Amino acid sequence: MEPLTADEQLTLRTGAFGAVFLVSNAVPGVLAMVRESIAASGALADASGVVKAALTTGPLPELPHDSALEVEAVTLPALARAVEILRAKSPGDVAAYRSVVLAAVDRVAQAHRGVAPAEAAVIDKIRDALAEPA
Repeated sequence: MEPLTADEQLTLRTGAFGAVFLVSNAVPGVLAMVRESIAASGALADASGVVKAALTTGPLPELPHDSALEVEAVTLPALARAVEILRAKSPGDVAAYRSVVLAAVDRVAQAHRGVAPAEAAVIDKIRDALAEPA
């Protein structure tokens, strides 16, 4: 296993935190966002090894603030790139990263009155971005 560079760790963080942000913002509501961020942080804290190190150290990623589409345009490629990075450097952690991100977005969606259709649509895009290439 080859250690991840700071840039590679940032890519993993950008994908994970961006995914949580997208699901959290799919259905508006400030109180919901607080509950959702707490739920997501629990899932991200459950990570281990290389994935935990990438998600819990270093600066927070800077996501666009203008629109959800801009965040999506940064996040989905970051998720796909994160899978590529892990496949190349730490193949045993690909499944861990995928499951941590999906657990985090699922907890976010469930945190406030169950999964809304808008949240489910975003989660499908995230799942697709994390999928193994065909």
